Amino acid sequence: MGAVSCRKGQHAQMAAPHKGHQFLHQEPLEPAPLLIEKPLPEWPVPQFINLFLPEFPIRPLRGHQQLKILGLVAKGSFGTVLKVLDCGQKAVFVVKVVPKVKVLQRDNLRQCKEEVSIQRQISHPFVHSLGDTWQGKRHLFMMCSYCSTDLYSLWSAVGCFSEASIRLFAAELILVLCYLHDFGIIHRDVKMENILLDERGHLKLTDFGLSRHLPQGTRAYTICGTLQYMAPEVLSGGPYNHAADWWSLGVLLFSLSTGKLLCQNPLHRLRYLHHFQVHPFFRGVAFDTELLQKHPVNFVMETQATQPSPSSESMFFKDFDCNLESFLVHPSLA
Repeated sequence: MGAVSCRKGQHAQMAAPHKGHQFLHQEPLEPAPLLIEKPLPEWPVPQFINLFLPEFPIRPLRGHQQLKILGLVAKGSFGTVLKVLDCGQKAVFVVKVVPKVKVLQRDNLRQCKEEVSIQRQISHPFVHSLGDTWQGKRHLFMMCSYCSTDLYSLWSAVGCFSEASIRLFAAELILVLCYLHDFGIIHRDVKMENILLDERGHLKLTDFGLSRHLPQGTRAYTICGTLQYMAPEVLSGGPYNHAADWWSLGVLLFSLSTGKLLCQNPLHRLRYLHHFQVHPFFRGVAFDTELLQKHPVNFVMETQATQPSPSSESMFFKDFDCNLESFLVHPSLA
């Protein structure tokens, strides 16, 4: 979460770990004391709390005291991602926990709030939707549904994908990027690590930490994203527009398969829905969200079925604004 220059390899999504990052996926947690903080004052609201309103309400929207920690999904410079069980709903979620101090130290307040604002405005079958957000005294919390696999982890496990699989993933990504761009939103961090896969194998684009509103006809200049996926015009400091996302998609598809898909001139890239619809590679593909979701992606489901089951050890959250850093590092890996 938050705009940073050249987030090379940074994994800010809520998904499975991969090489090159400090990730502890579904590791059992050692019992440790929780540091209980004083309740947040109701009035007057301190500046350290008011800064993050209204995107991060003072009180949780639901009964978060019923959440139980199942494991640690990711831990990095952006914060910590926990896998939790909502005991009331009997459903599994992930909660991203970000220290407020880090947001302010990195001057990411505006981007942090825009991330929430953008995700509140969009609703698409291939977008990882945002659930609850709230704040404690020292942390910000973002809650989303849980996906056990991301595209990078799947690619690392199975290697080269078939053309039919690539065609399906490409069609789903094209639909969601066209949807975002029509809303004037540029994602700026399209990569395999930011594409989660649901229980039926269909994708969910996640991590809007670098996204921003960019009305058609305007340009951006901030150098940000993941270096390997950055469009040349982004790396050069701009100006650039939504076409930068199509470069990233090209790099992604190039990585999943082989072929010459990269086009340095933004004006020559496939960038509108009808460009893809008439392309020979997509012959016979129905660019319709309902039709694409009609059948499960069998090879993804088969891969997920071979993954080890999560640990039964868990821990209750007694206070959602405890000092998470005190117990989220596994002793054997400290």
